[in-house]
Amino acid sequence: MLAAILAKPGEIALQEMAIPEPREGELLVEVKSSLTCGTDLKAFIRGHSLIPMPGPFGHEFSGIVVEKGKGAGKFKVGDPIMAVHSAPCLYCSYCKKGIFNLCENLMSTKVLGAYSEYLLLPKHIVRQNVFKKPKTLSFSEAAFLEPLACVVHGMEPLGIKKNDTVFIIGAGPIGLLHLILAKSKGAKVMITGLEEQRLKVAKKLGADLVFDPSQTVKSIRDFTGGIGADYIFECTGQPDIWEASVEYVRKGGTIVLFGGCKSGAIVRFKAERLHYDEIKLMGTFHFTPRDVAKAFGFLRDRKVDVRKLISGSFPLKDIKDVFAKLAKGDGIKYALIP
Repeated sequence: MLAAILAKPGEIALQEMAIPEPREGELLVEVKSSLTCGTDLKAFIRGHSLIPMPGPFGHEFSGIVVEKGKGAGKFKVGDPIMAVHSAPCLYCSYCKKGIFNLCENLMSTKVLGAYSEYLLLPKHIVRQNVFKKPKTLSFSEAAFLEPLACVVHGMEPLGIKKNDTVFIIGAGPIGLLHLILAKSKGAKVMITGLEEQRLKVAKKLGADLVFDPSQTVKSIRDFTGGIGADYIFECTGQPDIWEASVEYVRKGGTIVLFGGCKSGAIVRFKAERLHYDEIKLMGTFHFTPRDVAKAFGFLRDRKVDVRKLISGSFPLKDIKDVFAKLAKGDGIKYALIP
């Protein structure tokens, strides 16, 4: 099978590899669509601690079951499926506490390699985080299950309701997914970003206000009557923007720090703001099986419509050109079709 290997930052190689054979409980999936994502782009540009190099990469995908191991549950050969690339072990200390997204074995047992013709899904993922794809969803739409589950994990517990004000910092793929989900709840949403084209997409997706980062203070003041946003979602992973976010939220408001900063980054916040104004800072990482199931339902019912986030489709052989486009800020997400 043909597979893309991230050899080192800035270098992708296409290689022929043996098609894996499923063991007990496993599924062999013929990949029909795999999506580019911010994590893969970071790895391509500068490397990433969770993506070993050289090695296969890509983790947002959907496809068709072509072979199954004994005991692979409800799935059969020929089933179109949508899945995520990880699942908790269910027996470590954090799993026993029900904190499944922080499972001690989660990252060591994840599956990379969606930028290939076939992908082998291990038993623990098959049991918890694989769904039959509805006919109403294209394979590329179905491949949004993983990034949407990450967004669901950070947003769903907040109880955002109609007319709440939400400010999203960063109009990349994840910021735009936050926008779509927040609008589905009836929130009034502001979003900022550096790329004009992405802000135009945000407006088409229903953003109530889009603006350049230089206009942030005035825009939030005018939009909220001077009190600040109810909820802020930081989606850039820039330490200085993490720090500035506390200036944009109202008293008693919540800031969700979604964007991951570089390893070793240190941030500082004004203590009086956090203490006297009861600002809540919330880190968010990955997802639980419950988040995946919710994301599946949102996609299936088109509560979250992701079609405008797909900037184009390319054959897998063009993956080098696709990542070169992304590195220049061209496009939102691309579908790679093996």
